[in-house]
Amino acid sequence: MSNTERPHTADRESGWRRLLPVGVRGYFERAPLAALFLGISSGFPYAMIGATLTTRLKQDGIDRSTITAFALAFLIYNLKPLWSWVVDGVRLPVLGRLGQRVSWMLLVGTLVIAAVAGLGIVDPAASLGTAVTATILVAVAAATFDIIIDAYRIELLEPHQLGVGSGMSQYGWRIGSAGAGAIALVIAARGGWTAAYITCAGLAVPAMITALVMGEPERHREPAEKKGIRRTLEAVWRPFAEFLKRKGALIVLLFILLHKIGDTLANLTFRLLFDDLHFTNDEIALYDAGVGFWAYLIGIFIGGILYSQLGMKRSVLISLVLMAVSNFGFALLAVAGHSVAGMAGAICFENFASGIGGVCVVAYFSALCDLRFTASQYALISAAASVVGRLLTGTSAGALIDALGYVNFYLLTTVLALPGILLFWGMTRAGLVDAAMGSAGKIESGVDIDRAPDAAGVHRGARQSVKAV
Repeated sequence: MSNTERPHTADRESGWRRLLPVGVRGYFERAPLAALFLGISSGFPYAMIGATLTTRLKQDGIDRSTITAFALAFLIYNLKPLWSWVVDGVRLPVLGRLGQRVSWMLLVGTLVIAAVAGLGIVDPAASLGTAVTATILVAVAAATFDIIIDAYRIELLEPHQLGVGSGMSQYGWRIGSAGAGAIALVIAARGGWTAAYITCAGLAVPAMITALVMGEPERHREPAEKKGIRRTLEAVWRPFAEFLKRKGALIVLLFILLHKIGDTLANLTFRLLFDDLHFTNDEIALYDAGVGFWAYLIGIFIGGILYSQLGMKRSVLISLVLMAVSNFGFALLAVAGHSVAGMAGAICFENFASGIGGVCVVAYFSALCDLRFTASQYALISAAASVVGRLLTGTSAGALIDALGYVNFYLLTTVLALPGILLFWGMTRAGLVDAAMGSAGKIESGVDIDRAPDAAGVHRGARQSVKAV
């Protein structure tokens, strides 16, 4: 057994964890538990400017094309690589004493609370322009929050924890997004949308507390110190240059761009379908946030089993296929009309497939990062993963629904998922999935990744198998 293996093995087997079944012990390690709370804070802003805002605007009498145009605010998430280098390279005054990651978590978390509360105070019916501005501010704050949350999560998790940690993060994300969505609907029905948004703003706090409790990650690696303008310029371009020089990097980037087009295009229109099929707020809250939540938990559990038993490549491919098929379920719901059973079935399968994909795909994307540039590289990866789908949603989803109808629209989103499936299958056959792996998927705590690095930024003597990552 190597020195890098001993700490995490001992951690898994020590104390009360030995009383748990072997398959679930990893979920109760400190880092995966921390990932759960990070996910909660990451997920809730998405609901505030996504499904919840869609329902709010629809009930305020805003037309469908304008409502779907609000989805363009999500493109802010896709622009985050432009400033992610700041989170990696700029040390905050005073707060910086707590550590690079901890200090940024506290600052940005505070900004998210203020932005979400501000969106709640705005009245879209009275001033649509002000609502647009408030939505953009939430998106900027939330995108920056995601930059630091993703970097902190990846650096906390050892390579052997990436699968479990990604699952826990997805648990948290769904708790945050679905929970915030349900809470907002219930409070809005009784106390108005302002009270709903201000209440949900408090969901930024779990990530802030987690950062204070866990402290700075051991695996966090500062880039080599540079002085003056050269340091600033290298902080901007070096993370992306390191990623792009890996073997097959452009093909991997193409997969990241394409794999989620259909899924993203479909997901941001579900609430429009539910409203047009005349489901009530309470029905949406019960089935979308309630039944769907449990289906998601089951999907995450199954995803963890698939990942550990089948390995990265096969589990990711299976998850891509399932996510494509899930869009077809909403075409069937559109055919069925106002059917509570049909709604429950479509939501259950979509959440089940998303849970599996959340574990497998997120773990793969996390493993692509170099630990010296975690914030910048994961910002690039996560932004690229949904940019095409979000752009299509904001510019054409409403018009496509009006022109094609819901049935043909969801059939189209199913077809749009096929290129990503075929590309990943080709990457697997060509060996590019392993060739493009970063140090986050190979290096344990305490290993000096800056000593004699190879093209992927990984010390040659410290390579480890990534099958179970």
